[in-house]
Amino acid sequence: MKFSGIGGQAVMEGVMMRNKDQYAVAVRLPNHEIHVDKRKDKFDLGIWKRIPIVRGVVSFFASLIVGIKALMYSASFYEEEEEQKELTEEEKAKKDRKEKAEMGGTLFFSMVVALVVFMMLPYYLSKACSYFVSSVSVMAFVEGVIRVTLFLLYVLLISQMEDIKRVFMYHGAEHKCINCIEHGLELNVENVRKSSRQHKRCGTSFIFIVFILSVFVFMFIRVDSHLLQLLLRLLLVPVIAGISYEFIQLAGRTDNKVMDILSRPGMWVQNMTTREPDDDMIEVGIASVEAVFDWKKFQEEMKSNQE
Repeated sequence: MKFSGIGGQAVMEGVMMRNKDQYAVAVRLPNHEIHVDKRKDKFDLGIWKRIPIVRGVVSFFASLIVGIKALMYSASFYEEEEEQKELTEEEKAKKDRKEKAEMGGTLFFSMVVALVVFMMLPYYLSKACSYFVSSVSVMAFVEGVIRVTLFLLYVLLISQMEDIKRVFMYHGAEHKCINCIEHGLELNVENVRKSSRQHKRCGTSFIFIVFILSVFVFMFIRVDSHLLQLLLRLLLVPVIAGISYEFIQLAGRTDNKVMDILSRPGMWVQNMTTREPDDDMIEVGIASVEAVFDWKKFQEEMKSNQE
């Protein structure tokens, strides 16, 4: 296996694939055609991409912004017919401003909900054990178990929704396309179909590693004030995210047995967030890859390095 550097996510009836400063959104339209939109990522990491841990935090937010843009773009193809009329330049500008505001609102709301559900709720639920347990380390461990359990329950619940099931199928198509390329196989439907739907650089693994690392990091918070305990947890989240980013990047670049074993828990969780795609979905994934990545050149270089 060779590291390709490409990554992506599933969108509504499609796949977004990202390579360096370019990304493409491929969508299966209602008329069954595949529409591909290629764009340049305007978010420049600059000097931050050379600073370990910090680059992980910056990359996370950059990916989040691009991901929401891609989701909104893919959803636009499935608006009601009356919303699909031709727009004037003024109407387009107004719509663009509205979409940016909606994206900002969605991002803010998602972060608030995530902090409440996966940070504050586990913290206060774990405090219920203080009547039986006095150890700070044990309390932090219980809090971590609650946090991971809530995350798994959340994924399990949304996976029962029909629309989310299809998104998870496209997520599987995204992973299978990347695995196909990185294992030196020609990028076609047959080879993608037999490739794995698990990948070590998946965002699901990233989130799961963040939760696992937080269990151990929060054990070192030894202050009496509940408010200060919560504040320190919030301040440490970017640090934990940065470390998790470095871990999955290293795991994705190596076939080291130790890294493979450490990556397994996150990849097991991917069994919940990915599903086997059909051939139509695989075709969409392939279209997205080919819009931003020269996989033939990549594999030629892979073969020449092996000789």
